[in-house]
Amino acid sequence: MGVKERRAREKEQLQQQILSAARELFVNEGYENVSMRKIANKIEYSPTTIYLYFKDKADLLDSVCKETLLNLLNTLERLKRDNTDPIETLRKSGKAYVEFGLEYPQDYKLTFVIRPQFQKGLGLQEGSVGEKVFNYLREMVSECIQQQIFHQADVETTGQVLWSAVHGVTLLLIDFPDFPWTEKDKLIDTVIETTIAGLKA
Repeated sequence: MGVKERRAREKEQLQQQILSAARELFVNEGYENVSMRKIANKIEYSPTTIYLYFKDKADLLDSVCKETLLNLLNTLERLKRDNTDPIETLRKSGKAYVEFGLEYPQDYKLTFVIRPQFQKGLGLQEGSVGEKVFNYLREMVSECIQQQIFHQADVETTGQVLWSAVHGVTLLLIDFPDFPWTEKDKLIDTVIETTIAGLKA
């Protein structure tokens, strides 16, 4: 490995180290209570070093959430899509979405709960990773409408109903782990199946 390649890798590793430290501090101490200096102290670098990679704390939060959304998108896109049975793809995608949130609860809450409190919206600007995640959902809904599985022809409303269902059960399972839930997979599957059945009616 040449000098140029080694420096590029070291730069990438430091950037990831900064993101990991910021993610942990944002979740554990609250975004408003974390300073760039506190992040720098955690990784034992000067604040000046962090500013070489990120413009400010808001840019750091945005970058952490983009990384989470990209991982979510990759998780969904790895699913085998069955165009002959878009409902089955929708079921698998809904289950994968909830499981992603439960596997990475801190990242999930940072992206969908904490970030919107301090930055306008969910980062769904045109061309953004967030928009691509929602476009994935829109495409699946469109396939169901085109095949006349869903009789509601409004893609946006139908997509938002589906997201509301999976997002809701994800947050409840994250926030209230001690609640006497029924068997987890049964709960998730029933939420998804009930929502789909309602949209097919």
